[in-house]
Amino acid sequence: MASTVDWYYHRKGCVTCQKMDTLLESLGITAKEVVSANKTRLSVPEALEVVAPCTRLVVSKGTKAFDIDLKKDPKTAEELQALIIGPTGNLRAPTIRKGKTLYVGFQAETFGAALGGK
Repeated sequence: MASTVDWYYHRKGCVTCQKMDTLLESLGITAKEVVSANKTRLSVPEALEVVAPCTRLVVSKGTKAFDIDLKKDPKTAEELQALIIGPTGNLRAPTIRKGKTLYVGFQAETFGAALGGK
């Protein structure tokens, strides 16, 4: 059964984004809206707007994954920025929004289980 995500922000030529593409394909997941990070750069204010409607944030940074309930543990703009903004000063790619959950970065085990509903 095919599944969808609401929004997918990725960069062509990005190794991590290619890994996410492969994971989504293996799970049979498509995106309702795809935004190219090569063409549309989301700066800090725009990235914070992407997070605003979300109640959960799943972020992979290096080898660590953070699963944050934003209702129980709200974050300041500065804390969110540290999690979702890359070295270029823009939203990190890949980023996926599914419902009220935002997934930033990539970690096969964490994201596969969450996105695949397992």
